[in-house]
Amino acid sequence: MRVAFLGLGVMGYPMAGHLAAKGHDVTVYNRTAAKAERWVQAFGKHGGKQAATPALAAVDCDIVCACVGNDDDLRAVMTGPDGAFQHAAPGTIFVDHTTASASVARELHEAARERGCHFIDAPVSGGQAGAEQGILTIMCGGDPEAFQRAEPVIAAYARAVTRIGESGAGQLAKMVNQISVAGLLQALSEAIAFGEHAGLDMRVVLDVISKGAASSWQMENRGPTMLQSKFDFGFAVDWMRKDLGLCLDEARRNGATLPVTSLVDQFYADLQQMGSSRDDTSSLIKRLRRS
Repeated sequence: MRVAFLGLGVMGYPMAGHLAAKGHDVTVYNRTAAKAERWVQAFGKHGGKQAATPALAAVDCDIVCACVGNDDDLRAVMTGPDGAFQHAAPGTIFVDHTTASASVARELHEAARERGCHFIDAPVSGGQAGAEQGILTIMCGGDPEAFQRAEPVIAAYARAVTRIGESGAGQLAKMVNQISVAGLLQALSEAIAFGEHAGLDMRVVLDVISKGAASSWQMENRGPTMLQSKFDFGFAVDWMRKDLGLCLDEARRNGATLPVTSLVDQFYADLQQMGSSRDDTSSLIKRLRRS
C-alpha cells in the first residue's frame, strides 16, 4: 500500500523501516528534516522517500501512520495548517501510534469522519527494542471495517494487533498497560532494594523467583539490568510521567481510584529532580538506593 509515516523518533524510525522492508510505498515526515533524510538513506533502496510537510506526505496515501509526542503534536501533524488531513483523499485511514488521550482520539476520529476518512487510535507496547525487532503489541480503537483494512499493514512491525473497541478504546487500554507497568516497576524496585539491604545475592534470588508466581516481563528483562544500574533502554522517565498524567486525568473523569499510580508518579517526579529524566523507567530503584 501507499503509506505515510509521520514522526521518526526511537519508535517511528524502525516502524517506518519495517513498512518499507515489507514492500509498502512509504513516504516519511519528521519535524527535524535531517532525520528523515537519514531514514531515506537507510531505506531508499526499498523506495522510501520523504516529504516536507505532513500534508504532502499524505498525498495519494491509503494509510497515514503517526508516532509523535503528545496530544498537541498529534493535532499539529493531523489538523494543523500543514497537517495530513489537508490533502488526504476520502477513504484514507489514519493510524495513530502516539500514546495520547482518549479524548484527542475521539476528536480526530470525528474530524476524519467529517472528511470521509477513518481514524484508528493504536498505541503500542514493547518499547524501542520491540519497534526495532518488529514485535510490538498494538491496541486499537476505531471502526471495525477500517481496522480490518489497516491490520495487515500494522502487522509489519507487530506480533499482536487487537481491536479493543470504539474510538478511544486503544488509548484507554494503553493506560491500563502503563498503570500495570508503573506498579510492577515500583514493586520490583522495592523487592531488589530489600534484598540488597538483607545481604542476599539478588542475581540468584531473581533467577529463582522469576520461575514462580512473582515472574513478569519486567523482572526477567529489567531485574538484571537494575542490579547493574543500567538505565539506558529508551523509554524515559519524562515519557512515563506524561503517560501517567494521562492515566490520572482519565481517572478523574471516569471516577477510578489510582492510589498506587499517583504515588509512583510522584516517585518519577523525584527522579526528574535527581536529574534522571532521560533514564529508563526502571530507574525507580535509584530513589531507594539513596537511603
